Amino acid sequence: MILYGLSTCDVTKKALKALERAGKDVTFRDVRAAPLTEAEIDAILTEFDDKAVNKQSTTYRSFSPFLRESQPEAQIAAQPTVMKRPIIQDGATWYIGWDAETEAKTTA
Repeated sequence: MILYGLSTCDVTKKALKALERAGKDVTFRDVRAAPLTEAEIDAILTEFDDKAVNKQSTTYRSFSPFLRESQPEAQIAAQPTVMKRPIIQDGATWYIGWDAETEAKTTA
């Protein structure tokens, strides 16, 4: 299981702690410290399309008009913190965000 997020994100921390408490073998990937590869961005966007971009974030709102009009892969590559968090890859299954439903599915 891979959890993509930021080490400073409270939701990401909460998800990581819950998964570890459930005994899951989790690899945490801080996308700011170790930016996503093109292949990883493609995989995430194949699964979630532009839902992977947090358009409510201050990062997104600070984008130039050009970057705001760009494709999601360019936005995430330019500023990984714009990615909605956390994103969890559990084998072939993907989850975005952390809510009661995702917690129930990933910690069972």
